[in-house]
Amino acid sequence: MLNLSKRRLLLAVLAATLTMPSLAAEQTDDEVDLFRAAQLDNVSGVKKLLERGLSPNLREPGGETALIVAMRYEAYRVATLLMDQPGIDLEAKAPNGNTALMMAAFRQSKATVLDMLKRGAQVNQKGWAALHYAAAAGSTEITNILLEHHAYIDAESPSGMTPLMIAAREGQEKIVELLLEQGADATLKDGGFHQTAAEFATHADKPWIAQTINAHLAAKAKR
Repeated sequence: MLNLSKRRLLLAVLAATLTMPSLAAEQTDDEVDLFRAAQLDNVSGVKKLLERGLSPNLREPGGETALIVAMRYEAYRVATLLMDQPGIDLEAKAPNGNTALMMAAFRQSKATVLDMLKRGAQVNQKGWAALHYAAAAGSTEITNILLEHHAYIDAESPSGMTPLMIAAREGQEKIVELLLEQGADATLKDGGFHQTAAEFATHADKPWIAQTINAHLAAKAKR
């Protein structure tokens, strides 16, 4: 038999569950159809729903906009359609901090990244930035594009991780070499684990990356 404190806790949990609004129930059929169409790159479907009055900045229950969803599913035609809409918010963030440009960088879609930049998408963001995502994905091409558009090379994630640390941890050797060549600071430590990029590589069982970084630091010290 449950003691009094456990019964109170159980009743509190049940009450919270019963009074919690259902996110799925808040969506209309049109809204559900919009996100399905966005995932499937169904341009005509999305266009019809927008013409019926849905906002291009509508968010799904998880908090992502239709544009971010389109980028996550590599639905590039729908992404272009959404970006063409008056009032589209290119800088809208998902709850985890993702923007459409970050997703485009992670998906290594050069054409979409260039299109977004042309439309004025912000390269630098507080916290996670597109350069982190390009580094994680291992795209030297998109990394170069972002750097050419003045991406801050030592941008810090919410936990203080730089693109170099991300690339080192993920074993993206070409990105590590590129970032070092472009002036990334390999002596920085993150705020969570208090590790340098080389240490991240070592702890991720990628000693060759750590060697590359340490060799760079040694050569720099001799200058």
